[in-house]
Amino acid sequence: MLPFATTLLVAGTAVADDAPDVVVSIKPIHSLVAAIMDGVGAPKLIVEGASSPHTYSLKPSNASALESAKVIFWVGPGMEAFLEKPLSALGNNAVIAELDKAPGLTKLRYREGGAFEADNDGDEPRATASDGHDHGGLDAFDTHLWLDPMNAKAMATEITTTLVAADPANALTYQSNQKTLDDKLDALDAEIAATVAPVKEKPFVVFHDAYQYFEHRYGVHVAGSITVSPETIPGAARVSEIHDKVSTLGATCVFAEPQFEPHLINVVIEGTEAKSGVLDPEAATLKEGPDLYFDLMHGIAASLKTCLSQNS
Repeated sequence: MLPFATTLLVAGTAVADDAPDVVVSIKPIHSLVAAIMDGVGAPKLIVEGASSPHTYSLKPSNASALESAKVIFWVGPGMEAFLEKPLSALGNNAVIAELDKAPGLTKLRYREGGAFEADNDGDEPRATASDGHDHGGLDAFDTHLWLDPMNAKAMATEITTTLVAADPANALTYQSNQKTLDDKLDALDAEIAATVAPVKEKPFVVFHDAYQYFEHRYGVHVAGSITVSPETIPGAARVSEIHDKVSTLGATCVFAEPQFEPHLINVVIEGTEAKSGVLDPEAATLKEGPDLYFDLMHGIAASLKTCLSQNS
């Protein structure tokens, strides 16, 4: 038995040594890539820890990783605007997969007007393509695509296709891993639907409008966002508008995000019956790896259920 185990270990090491250098922009996408590469190699992550792609600045170590990469995965310029120029300059030796172009994706336009519109007091400029929230043009869409597990499946297919083309020696492993991932995503979808079902009619307000895909998939009721772009601080008029919106909704929840100013949530809910909670759409507080995507989605569902159940 020992020689067989030793043979497997040596074979596994050989495959890992031959693994292509793969670089991924953000944690949710990195998790999908890591799951598909399981047993072959580990992809490198650019936006680590609690950093946000909306405010990230490329580090020298990131630039070095991009230069040596064989495959690079990102959502696209609408999400990781900071990567657009570096990819042109540093990614010449790599296959670059822009996952917002994956076949089969559901794409939703950004919402504008009323509770999802920028304020007019001069403190919060209109979002542009350079800030990761392109609200203009016929092709503008919300780039938080991964918050629908069916979009995650579509991206997983594109990830597998790209890896197989770049590394055909490990094609069977990639394809087998994708099948396992698809099955897990289907199970996740059913679990989330069951978790939020008791509270999905209850309205809530989010820090920024990142949750359309989750809302569309599971029928939860996002009533508005505090800010259009998370990297800009809303002005007094905007905060007052959302405070009034929360008041008219009755008992509800207002959700902060880990990377951004939590005190704004307290201002918005002051004097109302609303509770506060935290949602983490970009997995800022989670450890990177193949399980992160599932922890992220379960976490959003659990946070919604916990906060909204307080108002039952």
